[in-house]
Amino acid sequence: MITLTEENYIKAIYHLSKHGKDMVNTNALAEAMNTKASSATDMVKKLAEKSYVDYKKYQGAILTETGKSIAVNVIRKHRLWEVFLVDKLHFSWDEVHDIAEQLEHIKSPKLIDKLDAFLGHPTHDPHGDPIPDKHGDFTFIDKILLAHAQIGCVYNCVGVNDSSSDFLKYLNTNHIELGTRLEVLYKEAFDNSMKIKIGNREIMVSNTVAQNLYIQEI
Repeated sequence: MITLTEENYIKAIYHLSKHGKDMVNTNALAEAMNTKASSATDMVKKLAEKSYVDYKKYQGAILTETGKSIAVNVIRKHRLWEVFLVDKLHFSWDEVHDIAEQLEHIKSPKLIDKLDAFLGHPTHDPHGDPIPDKHGDFTFIDKILLAHAQIGCVYNCVGVNDSSSDFLKYLNTNHIELGTRLEVLYKEAFDNSMKIKIGNREIMVSNTVAQNLYIQEI
């Protein structure tokens, strides 16, 4: 039986490896898991013994097909629970991540399939991230970061690169959410901050914000 900690490590490796494509070194994994490099290495070795990862000393680890399947399943559950919490229980999008971190480890496939059907088989979570279906397939949309937007063009907000509570609260304060329409008015050469127009409001956003907000041209 796979443990909660093992699932968390496998999910972290999946994200760090660009969806399971690249080797992940143990120092990067330790940083992501907020632990010592030696602890991360010990866990990776355990995962390798269970054939969840392929591990090479001094190089790192990459998920096996079994490991990828586990990671995608955990991500599917996490994002479905986020949809449920926002759409059905009316949590705000900055409140749901930590709760979904706990719910994602529920083992019942029947429960998750029923949850998916109850929600109408959503393809994206409240932060704009794609939800894999029961076969592990994702529905991706074309999107770019606000930092790469063209001056004078109009876009819809379709996702966030940073789903931390602090960033989402910042967006709430500025009335920016998924589906918000914005126009890029100006980009400051000095620090890459941007002036954008939302409805009748004009606001300046920092480069940090622009690097963490996904948009799609209308």
